[in-house]
Amino acid sequence: MLDEAKSGDMSNAKSMSIIVTKGTLDWAYPPFILATAAAAMDIDVTMFFTFYGLPLLNKNLDLKVSTLGNPAMKMPMMGMHMAMPNLAPMIPGVDRMTTTMMKNLIKKKGVASIEDLREAAIELDVKMIGCQMTMDLFEFNKEDMIDGIDIGGAATYLENAVNCDINLYI
Repeated sequence: MLDEAKSGDMSNAKSMSIIVTKGTLDWAYPPFILATAAAAMDIDVTMFFTFYGLPLLNKNLDLKVSTLGNPAMKMPMMGMHMAMPNLAPMIPGVDRMTTTMMKNLIKKKGVASIEDLREAAIELDVKMIGCQMTMDLFEFNKEDMIDGIDIGGAATYLENAVNCDINLYI
């Protein structure tokens, strides 16, 4: 079936939409990994960035990790996996330290950066839509965002999503 889609017969083509609602470093990975993997498999992908996911479209990213509310977060340290206590984010500098540790781990393990994944998504023709209402609410400017994105609202997303085979909310 995939070979047919690659050869030009799109009768079996699939489509996927992803609503991206979070913009921390750890939450940016799932939508971009899924979008690029699907697009590489000839699945038409649309990503709709809203609320705290919208800043992932900014030209300049400064993503951080937040340990708050994430008791499952365990970092490899001192030969074991240590959990971050829920009180840790209240200590000044802990989120910055955790972010640095995560970025070092990503680099050490050879995981692509969010910037690289976003560029891959663009190269794979993933359609990216920034939420107009969120832009208005938080006073974002399209000029601060990467080139090639569309701006639209819930109706724009829904027009696409009702025809998709896969709809994800991340």
